[in-house]
Amino acid sequence: MSEIERPLAGRIALVTGASRGIGRAAALALAVAGAHVIAVARTQGGLEELDDVIRAETGARATLAPLDIANGDGIDQLGLAIHERHGRLDIMVHAAAVLGGLIPVSHMDPTRFEHVVQVNLTATYRLIRSMEPLLRQSDAGRAIFLTSAVAVRPRAFWGGYAATKAGLEALVRCWADEIENTPVRAVLLDPAAMRTRMRAEAFPGEDPETLPDPNEIGPMVVELAQAALGLPRETAKFSEWKRAGASA
Repeated sequence: MSEIERPLAGRIALVTGASRGIGRAAALALAVAGAHVIAVARTQGGLEELDDVIRAETGARATLAPLDIANGDGIDQLGLAIHERHGRLDIMVHAAAVLGGLIPVSHMDPTRFEHVVQVNLTATYRLIRSMEPLLRQSDAGRAIFLTSAVAVRPRAFWGGYAATKAGLEALVRCWADEIENTPVRAVLLDPAAMRTRMRAEAFPGEDPETLPDPNEIGPMVVELAQAALGLPRETAKFSEWKRAGASA
């Protein structure tokens, strides 16, 4: 593969939720585009499977970081390790999230709710806090955060997930405004319905074959990692990107 076909050659990319679903698809697409991927997920086995695919596709190895992103101290340690090894971070894709079940707000168990907050919202803050100095060392740092339509159009039983995604969006928009005069840019990405484990948890009766495969969003992530982004006033939507590609 030529350098033209590897537009992210030499770039360092961190991907959370990399063992499956959209995170895995993003990690693989970034690796194929030439980036060195630091893959974060809770399961060592899932990360090793991803590494096997990356090695088969590219001949390169990923850096595997088994980590529960609810562990804020672990995120800080990861940031330190990236600093010591690479001195910078060029791309961050935050795809890890939990649904937390579809439950009436008044019936949510406090422990379950706190876990959803830790994974979907607090971890976003901890990642920004730990990775911003590394992204600032890049000539064009890019941070991509996965969100959902329920952040702006909440509905019954989605309280925990909707509230934390709305919080994520507000946090990212505030942060992006703060770093406007740096080389770092952030973007919110709504993948909509995809063939993922979370989608199956939320809609168990749905035929997964009617949904896009997560690998379809990989090229969009690669494009966003190179784009001259402004402030994230509008959320990037996979459905619109796909329609634009089909009509081109």
